[in-house]
Amino acid sequence: MATIDEPRSGARAVDRAIEVLNCFEGDDPELSVSELAQRAGLPISTTHRLARALVRGGLLEQDPGTDRYRIGHGLATLARPALTRLGLDEVAPHLYALAAGIRITVSVSLIDDHDAVTVFQARPPVAFCHHQVPRARQALHASATGHALLAYAPTRAAADLDLDRVRRTGFASELIETEDPIRALAVPIVGPHRQVRGALAVQARAARLDSELVRAVVPAMRIAAGRIAPLFQTTGGTALSTAELRSR
Repeated sequence: MATIDEPRSGARAVDRAIEVLNCFEGDDPELSVSELAQRAGLPISTTHRLARALVRGGLLEQDPGTDRYRIGHGLATLARPALTRLGLDEVAPHLYALAAGIRITVSVSLIDDHDAVTVFQARPPVAFCHHQVPRARQALHASATGHALLAYAPTRAAADLDLDRVRRTGFASELIETEDPIRALAVPIVGPHRQVRGALAVQARAARLDSELVRAVVPAMRIAAGRIAPLFQTTGGTALSTAELRSR
């Protein structure tokens, strides 16, 4: 009986460890063990045991002063081959140059199922604030980034005014209603044969990213998207053709 139960127990532990790691998706937070347990939906004792194992493996780090956990350098090492496969090693200098020029964080997003997922961010050397950090996952049909990714799909709702606007203007815009409203902008990264390879996005406080700044930022974003589009051609399958987008 033990030989049957052990693999099940081991698999369950791996699943729970993944749940703990997923708690850090998004804004690079530092979390206490109780916050981790609440987010993961696990007992505190189980969460503490898993977090300690992840620290030993280098996937998490623990601040010695606060005992709070954060993503460890080991995950960056593991992610490096995937980032190289996506072409982001070559893309990154262009993104950092754009971020420095417009003084806003620049993000690259790809499609994952029905979401736009942020895979890379380039922060500016000055004028950074937390409002510039996008959600890790955004619904394709309800976000500027998603609209930029979907705009060139050949089959679309006839009355989809948001996507029509993206095709007409070359960018998508979204006002995120919060206590301090945020404006998000996104442009598609389009390769040969109108293949949508990703989306380039920025966001900032709407009071700062006003219509005047939008007019200055969007052309720079479109130029950068054009420059990095060829770098996505050798990434081994990250490009999505409009035929593939049709069913999303």
